[in-house]
Order: sequence, then C-alpha cells, then structure tokens
Amino acid sequence: MITINGLSKSFGPLQVLENISTEIKEGEVISIIGPSGCGKSTFLRCINLLETPTSGEIVIDGQNILAKNADVSGLRQKMGMVFQSFNLFSHLMIIENLMLGPVNLLKVPRQQAYDEGLAYLEMVGLRSKALAFPDELSGGQKQRAAIARTLAMKPEIVLFDEPTSALDPTMVSEVLGVIRKLASSGMTMMIVTHEMKFARDVSSRVFYMDEKGIYEDGSPAEIFDHPQKAKTRAFIRKISSFEYIAAGSGFDLYELNAKIETFLKKQMFTDRQIMNVQLVCEELILAILLREFPKATVALLVEYSDLSGEVTIQVSFDGDTYELEKAAENELSLAIIHNYAKSLTVTHEAGRNTVKIII
Repeated sequence: MITINGLSKSFGPLQVLENISTEIKEGEVISIIGPSGCGKSTFLRCINLLETPTSGEIVIDGQNILAKNADVSGLRQKMGMVFQSFNLFSHLMIIENLMLGPVNLLKVPRQQAYDEGLAYLEMVGLRSKALAFPDELSGGQKQRAAIARTLAMKPEIVLFDEPTSALDPTMVSEVLGVIRKLASSGMTMMIVTHEMKFARDVSSRVFYMDEKGIYEDGSPAEIFDHPQKAKTRAFIRKISSFEYIAAGSGFDLYELNAKIETFLKKQMFTDRQIMNVQLVCEELILAILLREFPKATVALLVEYSDLSGEVTIQVSFDGDTYELEKAAENELSLAIIHNYAKSLTVTHEAGRNTVKIII
C-alpha cells in the first residue's frame, strides 16, 4: 500500500529523520512508539506531506507522491489524519463538520453526505450530538467526532497523531475504544501513541523510533516481550517510581498522601484512582504495620508501569516472618486492600519482610 524509501527530514541544520525505509501493507495496524522528540509525529506528517521530506520516496499505490508531477491532492485524500487537538470548526455543527469534506472535495450530494455522516457518528457513539456545536462536547466526544469526520472521507489509511494526548484520563478509554473498533474492522492505521498497553493490544506491528529512524520493527510480542536492541528494552521496561520512609511515631500521613498525589498526577491518574492508592497505603502502613510495630521503620516503594498500567505498592521492614493475613485485627484493613488489589504477596528474606500489592 505504502512504500517508503530513504526518507529524511531536516529543519535547517537539525536532522530529525534519516534514511527511513519501510512498507505499510493493507490492513496493518502500526503503532509508533518512542521517547518524546524522536520524530514520531514528524514521520507521520511526512507521509501525508503536512511536512515536506528533505529527501526520499513515498510511494502510494505505485505513485511517488514526492515526484513533481504527482497528484498530491488526490493521493492525500486516500489518507485520513486525526490530530491531537481535534481541529473541528467551532462555528459549524458536528454533522456539518463531517459533511464539509465529502461535499466540497468528493462532490458527494448533500443529502448523501448527511446520511453517511449520521452513520459515522452512530459508529463512534455520537449520533445524538449531530446538531451540537463542538464547544458543547467533551474532549473525548470532540476527538470521536474528529475520527468520524476523517472516516467520512473514506480514506484507505488513517493516521493518528497521539489522539489521546490532549484528553483527560477519564476520556482516553472512549477514544481508544473507537480505534479498537476500527482496527477490528480491518482499517489500515498508523498510530503515534504513548499508550503502551493499547499499542500492544491493538497493533499488528510496532515501530520503536529512536536515533532519527525506525530503531526496531516487529510484532507486539517481539517489541514488548523480546526487544532485541538496548534502547528498545530500556524504553519498554520503563517504570516510574518513588520511595518513602515511614518511621514509626514520626510517620506523616498527610505528607505521604501529598507525595502519592504528585507522583500519580504525573502519570495522568484521575483523582479517584489516586485516592484508591492512598487508601491502600494508609491501611497497610498505618492501620496494620505501624499499629502492630509502632517503632518500625517501613520503606515504601510505589511504582507505575507504562506497559501494564499497574501500580505496585511495596513495603519492607525488618523482623521475624510476618503472617499478615492471619492476624484477626487486620481483617477490616485487608478487606479494604483486597477490594482494590489484583494481588497481594508477603515474602521474608534475610530477616526482612516485604509486602507487595499490585493495583
């Protein structure tokens, strides 16, 4: 479908992409991941000529769109683009936003464009918002409307440039749900994303970009489970964490809760998710461990994994083997913890107990 040969892009003296060659086949869902600033969005924008490559070839259906005599407008219509910032026309109703391209560019009759627009809005769960204006929609609804607008042009491939990065975390899932639906329908897609779990689940292929190009290319299992190159391994296994020492009577619950909130907000957690983690830490440290061992020094480690989307709470303290689950006094606190925990394990090694909870 698309063949890319020796694609390079520079902004003045700054080389962003260098000698990229790859092929995108019909029906593939390709997620593009990598550190910020590595050229992911520039690569996507070069494919549909929103950025003009410095050199190389982009061949679509046998035509090099960088050739002087290429029908760029016609070839570009085969590629839909969904941006971070929706780009809906605020003075037009949602259905009018969808009709604009088909009527003016594809010369579709207005009634046909209207009917088809309603069908695409139905597909993304927004038929009831057809006559609303963009300012009346939430961020997630605006992005779903932008996806419907792109589909109304009947593209052969859809390019998504970080479609959830401008959204509140509570709205991310509704947009990802629509993209999953498109993927299952066989739509050819390229998606720049920071959502690792989503990339793993929805993709048929993953590009990890670094060093001005496609640093590693493979199936989700190859990239996420068995990356071959050092930088890919380091990125995939990236875990954010912070440590805290709760020292007996000097333990400050308010300070701990503030640190948890600051840490998880950087990971784009909702207030409710943050409160759940705070509650588990409070029950484990204050209601169980420091109640039973008031002079203990408890080391807390909170970790967040981009790949799994899980939070791990780990506390460790010195002492004999501790049987957390057997103490009757812990029953209520454990019930609260188990309500939020996917797993809870207790180990003892070299005179030190470790309690590990995954949320």
